[in-house]
Amino acid sequence: MIDRKTKKAVVLFSGGLDSTTCLYWALAKGYECVALNISYGQRHIKETTCAKKICTKLGVKMQSITLNLPWLKEATSLVGKNKVLPSSNLRDIHNKKRLPSTYVPGRNLLFISLAASYADSIGAEAIIAGPNAIDYSGYPDCRPQFYKPLSKAVKEGTSGAVTGKSIKILTPLLKLSKAQIAKLGAKLRVPFGLTWTCYKGGKKPCGKCDACLLRAQGFKEAGILDK
Repeated sequence: MIDRKTKKAVVLFSGGLDSTTCLYWALAKGYECVALNISYGQRHIKETTCAKKICTKLGVKMQSITLNLPWLKEATSLVGKNKVLPSSNLRDIHNKKRLPSTYVPGRNLLFISLAASYADSIGAEAIIAGPNAIDYSGYPDCRPQFYKPLSKAVKEGTSGAVTGKSIKILTPLLKLSKAQIAKLGAKLRVPFGLTWTCYKGGKKPCGKCDACLLRAQGFKEAGILDK
């Protein structure tokens, strides 16, 4: 049984493996959670359907918003169909000197800003996000160097700067490998089969994109079935 207490948290929630593990982690830590799901035109919009199912299962409120950022159609292969999604290998993915076409400029900066506004509005004391800087595609906004100054900005730019009750940014998966995330998810009884990771967003995961490859590697190394 997950213990729900009075402290509130806004969980940035896509319906993927990482954000679902974060949601279960937050509930286990005693937070009363609201899930913030953000659509920005991503082709893998199927994850939003997964997010709704998971929130319904948990009895967690989900707030959904849609961003209209027309420049993303030219900037990332995750939006629109003007760019082809890359099919990589694990060696290429772990080469952090490369910036893949799936990078979405400013995505996490926007997401945290929106979560901060929501948290400030409802009196939440924490924003919980699922970036990972170990097994990831090399996105600059998934690194500790990004979140440390951002935490200070949220603290100084919300009502906590006056009231003294500042909003914390919690990133419990930041320094975990995908295998460790899979193990944590299993411990928390995350319903892996309800989560969605694939960038293509088809009926079944493609098994070739960065997200699919990293997920498969993590479960294999953890010795856990992905279901």
